Amino acid sequence: MELNPYAIFLNGQEPIPVLTTTAERIRSLTANLSGAQINTPPAPGKWNICEIVAHLADCELVFSFRLRQTLAEEHALIQPFDQEAWARRYSAYQLEPGLALFQAARNWNLLFLTTVSQDDRHRPTTHPERGTMTLWTIVETMAGHDINHLQQLEKITANTAEGPRH
Repeated sequence: MELNPYAIFLNGQEPIPVLTTTAERIRSLTANLSGAQINTPPAPGKWNICEIVAHLADCELVFSFRLRQTLAEEHALIQPFDQEAWARRYSAYQLEPGLALFQAARNWNLLFLTTVSQDDRHRPTTHPERGTMTLWTIVETMAGHDINHLQQLEKITANTAEGPRH
């Protein structure tokens, strides 16, 4: 497994501008959708809009801990998680609280990142499945992960806006 499987989505972009705009982009994409549109999967076995937002909120909590653990511990070992196991509980969540949690945690992380020095960026940590990486690899992963899911949301909402085809 590669260090940052989402690097392809980042495609050379700086991560902070991506991280700064994601929540507002989600809000604008979902603002005019009905509950049915938000909660209907785009295809069998695929996450609906609400589930994608719940996943982003969950991941932001994970990234929060990983960032802080990397700076607090000498060569920390970060914990992977099974996103599908977590997703089995997403039916309990609604879009607005999920987006509010994501935005609050993201804003907290962005403030945290303003304290990161150049030396901090290179601080090592190890992911058991991906290997040794730096704090900045985590930040770039966050941004690429955002873009991946934003593209999914854009596709779902574009198809939703078109309505049924005859």
